[in-house]
Amino acid sequence: MSEINDSIYGSQAEILPHVAELFQGKLLELDDLTVKESGCHAFEHLNVRVKSEDSMREKCIRKELEPTAFQALRTLHDSIGLRVVCLFQEDVKKCVEYIRGIDGCQIVEEKDYIKKAKPNGYRSYHMILLFTAPYQDVEGADPGKFYIEVQLRTIAMDAWAALEHEIKYKHNIKDPALVVRELKRCAEELAACDVSMQMLRNLVKGGGH
Repeated sequence: MSEINDSIYGSQAEILPHVAELFQGKLLELDDLTVKESGCHAFEHLNVRVKSEDSMREKCIRKELEPTAFQALRTLHDSIGLRVVCLFQEDVKKCVEYIRGIDGCQIVEEKDYIKKAKPNGYRSYHMILLFTAPYQDVEGADPGKFYIEVQLRTIAMDAWAALEHEIKYKHNIKDPALVVRELKRCAEELAACDVSMQMLRNLVKGGGH
């Protein structure tokens, strides 16, 4: 049996990277346009990935789903993931609005963890999209529809999330409650820094407060 047939994504295993690249290109077009218009980039950097076979299989099992291509690509919505990291909160908002206007892009779900942070202090803007691309999807439609999970955050939010992830997976923490409190405090300090940096940018650009 071939690797493709063994894949939890089935025949979609070869297609998903192309869909991811196509959607990434839409964001790169925004960046090119922004640079031409203002001389500034729309975002600092972005990362795109197709969820690994092992991670997707583990998630299906954890959620008590049969590990099939249909479940992985229809019941779950994060086979393709995109993280957009911006310099300022205003840039995050602009990227969100741009994504709303992409042809063939349907917004399925949005969660604004910037406006209302998670209890642990996590901040980010999450979107689940259903993106139409010129490839056959798991249900046989061509052009097909593919779920994409997008996270948008500032550099400060991204740094906190990376550190929190590292700390969370450390074992033998003597005082976990203290660690949780300190992580939340750090998140709030970084959020305040984001606000201050946005205000400074507005002042420099002549936008006032």
